[in-house]
Amino acid sequence: MSDPTTARGAIALVADEFTELPFDEGPLTGDGPIGWPGYSAAHARAAARTGETESVVCGTGSVGGVRAVLISFEFRFLGGSLGERTGARAAAAHALARERRLPVVVLPATGGSRMHEGMRALLQLQVLARESELTRAAGLPQIAVLRDPTTGGGWATLGAGSDVVLALPGAQVAFAGSRVRPPDAYTAEAQLAHGHVDAIVPPDALRAVLGRWLSLLTRPAEGPVAPPYALGDPGAAPAASGREAVARARHPDRPRAGAYLDAHFTLREEISGDRCGGVDPGTRCGFGRLPDGRTVAYAAQCGTATRPAGFRTAARLVRLAGRLGIPVLTLVDTPGAANDAEAERSGAGSAIADLFAAVAGARTPVTSLLVGEGGSGGALALASPGNSWTTPDAYFSVIAPEAAAAILKRPPGEAGATADRLRLRPEDLVELGIVRGVVGPRPASAEDVRDGA
Repeated sequence: MSDPTTARGAIALVADEFTELPFDEGPLTGDGPIGWPGYSAAHARAAARTGETESVVCGTGSVGGVRAVLISFEFRFLGGSLGERTGARAAAAHALARERRLPVVVLPATGGSRMHEGMRALLQLQVLARESELTRAAGLPQIAVLRDPTTGGGWATLGAGSDVVLALPGAQVAFAGSRVRPPDAYTAEAQLAHGHVDAIVPPDALRAVLGRWLSLLTRPAEGPVAPPYALGDPGAAPAASGREAVARARHPDRPRAGAYLDAHFTLREEISGDRCGGVDPGTRCGFGRLPDGRTVAYAAQCGTATRPAGFRTAARLVRLAGRLGIPVLTLVDTPGAANDAEAERSGAGSAIADLFAAVAGARTPVTSLLVGEGGSGGALALASPGNSWTTPDAYFSVIAPEAAAAILKRPPGEAGATADRLRLRPEDLVELGIVRGVVGPRPASAEDVRDGA
């Protein structure tokens, strides 16, 4: 296995047919832009020790059959620090990506800005941020694979600024470097737990995982996509009342989002976290491959009360899909938004508002399927205006029947009757124009019939 601790080792770990971009800046002279004593000599020693002429290696390579631009840092070269030449090389790599319409893979291992170049080095963060934004505006995906360490400006631009952030196990990941805070304070695992990293990937799995991500993000389906088929009992009669519809949606054996994702996609990769410090395990977001090989983005509620981090992660998914031209499928299933004190402190209202805005302003078509409970605004925020569907074992309501009865000052025993009055059954939703239709089970194919399925 290639050594991920060197720039070229990291490239070899994930890519085939690497072609390096040529750079010939010549030897550093005059101790750099601020005349740091001995800088030229230190730069020359780093070059002799590593065989590199700067702290970054850039070029193109094939990752899982997808051509990509790679930007890989050499930590042994002055701590993988960002100087003017580093910024110029990364900028050239981004420009090449936009010219050739290629995704960008960044493999950072850096301690941050180069002290020897002072503020001229720090300004490279603005250069990198602009290049990343131009590439984002061009609709090209950016994926970062965080190596050890990824700190300072490298983390705050090329790392955290990427669309998808993967990390090697145990990597130090933080804005502050280890010399100005405890070395074990911030790890990739901690960043994952707090919603800043999408996945931890061991080195031996990185090539396959990165290849799947690039394949998914560069082969969009044509939208709007059709809703999935219903997975419940195909012989069940429609719910006779609102209370029966609620009972069906709350039944523990009713198919959940995971079953729908498994049935609908042949391959999936998921993003994680809202990039604001939160993760909601009850909201699953990512990209899935349809049987025809094309990609759909998905955001799925899993039947729990959706937390602010879940709404923000879903909004992040919808906006990313829009930039990449990928249609979106949402699966609605929640009793409602979490309403405990922690949810309010975490900005439940603003998170829901942000998701409403993301769906309303989506740049690609959004298809929604109600697969269980549709509890008030926490469910509606994920539903597509004008292209929502429902399964037979679901309901959608302005509020949960129990809460409606309480608000109307009726005894708890009136919850069933309240459910009946709310007209929340799938058939009611169609009649009221809330959803376009009730989806049925997958039809038996000729081959299924022949085989007795």
